[in-house]
Amino acid sequence: MSFVPAHAAVWFEIPASDFAKSKAFYGAVVGSDLTDEEGGPNPMARFAAEGQSSVAGHIYPGKPAAPGTGPTIHLAVADLEAALKRVTENDGTVVSPVITIPAGRFAYCLDPDGNSFGLFV
Repeated sequence: MSFVPAHAAVWFEIPASDFAKSKAFYGAVVGSDLTDEEGGPNPMARFAAEGQSSVAGHIYPGKPAAPGTGPTIHLAVADLEAALKRVTENDGTVVSPVITIPAGRFAYCLDPDGNSFGLFV
């Protein structure tokens, strides 16, 4: 195999049982509004990212996996500790301590639907 993409991941989708609640949750946690977008098969709200060709993703009305069992995506935040506080203030759960690796610092969380995600700085 010789294909080496510029980015290993190019898009992510997070299912939400309550679209409005999930949009508010993620907007509060990451500290930037999600933008409603039309044109797909479902309503969706896109995470802020620099430019339309940036690696990004959205939430959409859908059925989440059982709590903590789906894939884990990591979202960029400016201040990890402040974002972790916003997780619990908005009915999410922080499930790990802050972990430091050579690339930065992160922690694992669950959103109100049980979707696993990480916050990374």
